Amino acid sequence: MPEQQFTPALKDRAATLLALHVPGTPVVLPTVWDAWSAKLAVDAGFSALTVGSHPVADSIGKEDGEGMSFDDLLARVAQITGAVDVPLSVDVESGYGEPAQRIIEGLLSVGAVGLNVEDTVHKEGKRIRSAEEHAALIGDLRRAADAADVHVVLNARTDLFLRQDGDEADRFDRAVSRLKLAADAGADSLYPVGRHDDETYRRLVAELPLPVNAIAQPDQDDPASFGPLGVGRISFGPFWQGALAVRAKEILGRWQ
Repeated sequence: MPEQQFTPALKDRAATLLALHVPGTPVVLPTVWDAWSAKLAVDAGFSALTVGSHPVADSIGKEDGEGMSFDDLLARVAQITGAVDVPLSVDVESGYGEPAQRIIEGLLSVGAVGLNVEDTVHKEGKRIRSAEEHAALIGDLRRAADAADVHVVLNARTDLFLRQDGDEADRFDRAVSRLKLAADAGADSLYPVGRHDDETYRRLVAELPLPVNAIAQPDQDDPASFGPLGVGRISFGPFWQGALAVRAKEILGRWQ
């Protein structure tokens, strides 16, 4: 493993990122996709960022859902960490078919100290991993991070809500159950991805043992509305890039 992965700077960045996850006082991690967007966010005062697979894929002309490779993603992350000096978490989708050690070593080699991994397996017909299988992946990632001597911040995501998987009557309970298994396996935060109402967020926060990641639409949602729900982390998914795209079309439309 490259010596860079054992530097105090990486360990300090990982510790800083983890400490920012405070339920009720959520860290806002703008979802960026290149050096330009990352510098915009840092210049606006944000102290940590997340890299989103969807906006990165869009920016390089590939499809979300692992239409790009892990190496494609690492190349972009390296550009971002070369441009800004803040803790960075990276959306690795379902892992690109890579072993946990390769994922951790790859991210650390380009200066990232966190990741978010989902339970939709894109390379296998978009099946959803079983709760036990997803927890096993989280455990493998934690052990790989421990071996690298950096506490990489693991954000365990489930797509049950997003994909409206199975019976709605027990979907909440199934999501909570699998996220609890992920927590037991070594996750640091939990991401029941989807647009939820306030009561659902309150229930999730009450039942889950780790900080909950909420997704926000940055041009529409009230920034002050999430803290009272008890969430510990806010990210934007593809919505910041999408909002900029709408504005860009308006500007360009004046010249048609």
